[in-house]
Parts: sequence; structure tokens; C-alpha cells
Amino acid sequence: MFFDRPAPGSKAMLVFIRNKTSDLATHEEVEELARSAGMAVVGLIESARRDPHPKTMVGSGKVDEIKIAAESAGANLVLFSEDLSSTQERNLEGALDLRVLGRTGLILEIFAQRARTHEGKLQVELAQLEHSASRLVRGWTHLDRQRGGAGAGLGGAGETQLEADQRLLAARNKKIKERLERVQRQRHQSRRARVRSETATVALAGYTNAGKSTLFNRLTQSAVHAADQLFATLDPTLRQISLPLTGKAVISDTVGFIRALPHGLVESFKATLEEVTEATLILHVVDASAGEKQARMDAVNAVLGEIGAREVPQLLVLNKSDIQGVTGPPVRRDAAGKPYSVQVSSLTGVGLPELLSCIDELISDDVVTTVLSLKPEQGMIRAKCFELASVIEEVMDENGTIAMHLRIEKKNLARLNAALTAMKAG
Repeated sequence: MFFDRPAPGSKAMLVFIRNKTSDLATHEEVEELARSAGMAVVGLIESARRDPHPKTMVGSGKVDEIKIAAESAGANLVLFSEDLSSTQERNLEGALDLRVLGRTGLILEIFAQRARTHEGKLQVELAQLEHSASRLVRGWTHLDRQRGGAGAGLGGAGETQLEADQRLLAARNKKIKERLERVQRQRHQSRRARVRSETATVALAGYTNAGKSTLFNRLTQSAVHAADQLFATLDPTLRQISLPLTGKAVISDTVGFIRALPHGLVESFKATLEEVTEATLILHVVDASAGEKQARMDAVNAVLGEIGAREVPQLLVLNKSDIQGVTGPPVRRDAAGKPYSVQVSSLTGVGLPELLSCIDELISDDVVTTVLSLKPEQGMIRAKCFELASVIEEVMDENGTIAMHLRIEKKNLARLNAALTAMKAG
């Protein structure tokens, strides 16, 4: 009702704005965004501007150039690499006689196509409504038309179309937020259950198309959709993984980040992104072969800061290390000896054992090496030692007593000792 989506297969003329922030993006990235939305880029025009034109972003001369190029290429849509105000969007559409879409509108279109779960669809619709609100407030002149009152000559002039749309938009916005709050409460309950069971949570985060979903599938033997495209994964997925020392952990795969991820999307997806803010450890997945990887890492950290996850411990996962030109030690450690980066290839599996060991090391509590002496009838405790994956070796003497050599977290050792004490008391 409040937003109309571009037709599938739209032919788009891309306008790439070079300004003080464009060093963090390339027109190739914007073209990839367009392709991810199912559009065909039929032309590219660049405009170097230090400051945006308040009415049209690019100025009247460039608008004329865009119009001629779009007509020549048969475009039915014009995409801008930067966000447009509602006034700029309206003026451009009037001058070009074509649908105009800014960066936020383009990303919203991709998200609308990719949402699969009920929660994901609600989050996308909320972001679209928030984006549309500003377009209604400063939008089209036809929305000023008045709707008739209740009966000829009775009452006032009635509400305008703009007021009616604003009222309907506000009502829908409130309804979606109420539904998302219910989903959020369910997430909190699931998270509390994990906390009670002391299950660590590892969250994947990273720039879109860094290979997070492929890595997730490798670690969990899952079949989450993974593709060489931006925002291939939108809906969050949680799976359990086994670790050599700490046993079980939950790993979550969430939406990829991008430079200047629209604030409305961050707000709308906060319920989903809480899986990142509440994680024990964040795996910051980076495409190690990307030339602008530092800028991408900075963009991801900016979003992590925006959602309140800046203080969550991170392990840098340098993915796609099988690509020629990626060098360096497989695991790098800080001055305290803790790992802070690991090289992997989610495609070939190289480096995954080292990655699991690093995760294990970073999420484990104090680890001790000890020996537990068990009698033959205490086989249940022996089985628990193996379940915790803590056994270095076991040695049995001539009386059947088993010496279990363990490398184990203190909290798990305390549980084993408590179970032994209970068995003796019984």
C-alpha cells in the first residue's frame, strides 16, 4: 500500500556518486546489489560531487545526461549509489519520468526478496514502513487531496489522503512491532535456556558475501543456502556444534553487513541481531582475498558498535585463504598467547580444525589437567568424561581401577566430582 516494488527484471541505469565516503564502496558493489535484486544494469554514469545538490543530488546538467543515457539504454529504473531524500527522489522522478531508487530502497528490495521466515518478513516490512514514512510526510502532492466528510454539507472537510495514509501506516507499524515483540520474547526464553545449561553461543558476523554461510555449513554439516551474491542469507539460523574441549556450543548465522547499512534495517533487525550481542564469541568472517578488506572490517565493526556488540570478544576468521596471494601464519596470537585470527577456507575445509581449537580455547573457562580415579562400577562417570571430550588417555590397573587423564574445564570437573560424591553416598 505504501511502497511499490520494482518489477522483476527491471533495466537499471546506475548513477555512482563519488564523494568523501565513496572510497568505502565501488560501483561494482552497487552493481552487485542491483543484480542481487534481480535487476539488469544497462548503463553507468559517474558523478563527482563533494556535497549533494539539495534538490536532485547531482545537479541539472547531470540530470539531463542521466535522462538521455537512460532513454538510449532502454532503462525503466534509475539507481543511485547513495541515499536520496524524499524531495530529491520526487524531483528526480519528475525530471526523468522514471522510477528512482536510492541505496536504502535498493537494499530493502533485496531484503524483501530474501526473507523466508515469518519473523524475517515482519522485520523487512517494518523497515519498509519506516522508510516510507518520510516519503509520505514530504511526498507526493496528490496525497493532499481531501476525502469527503460524512454527508453533504455536514461536518468538516474530512481528512486528506496524506493523513489517511499516515494513520494506516502508523497502525500497521504498531501491529508489526507488537508481533516482533512476541518473537523477541520467545528468543529471550530460548536464550535463557541456553544460559541455564551453560551452553556457549558463537555468532558469525561479517561483510556480506564473505563466505559466512559456507563456513556455517562446513562447521555444522548443514545445508543453509549459500551463494556468491550479496545478502544470500537473511533469516537467522542456529545449529549445535561439537568442540574438543568444551563439548557442545550453539553457532548462529545471521544477515551480512555492508557499508552504511540502513539504520532502519539495523533497528528492525535488532531482535535477530541480539544473537550477536548476546554471544559468547563473535567469529568476524573476512574475505581475505578482498582488496578493501580493512574498509569492510571497519564497516562491520561500526554496525557491531551500533547494535551494542562492540565489547563481545572477537576471533578474526580470514576466509578464502585458498585463493592465491593470501599469506601469513594459520593462527596468530596476541601477547598473552590468545588466538586473535585464523586462516581458513570454508570451500575446501583447510584450517577448520585450527578454527575449532581456537573457538574452544576462547570460550572455555579455566582449564586444568588432572587424573580421576574410577572404580569399575563407576562406568557412568567414565562415559561422561568421554561425552565431554576431555579424555587425554585412560589407564587400567590389575584391579580394574581406571585412571582417567583429563584436560577439562573446572566447572565440568566440579560436576564430575559431585556425581562421584553422590554415587559414594548412595
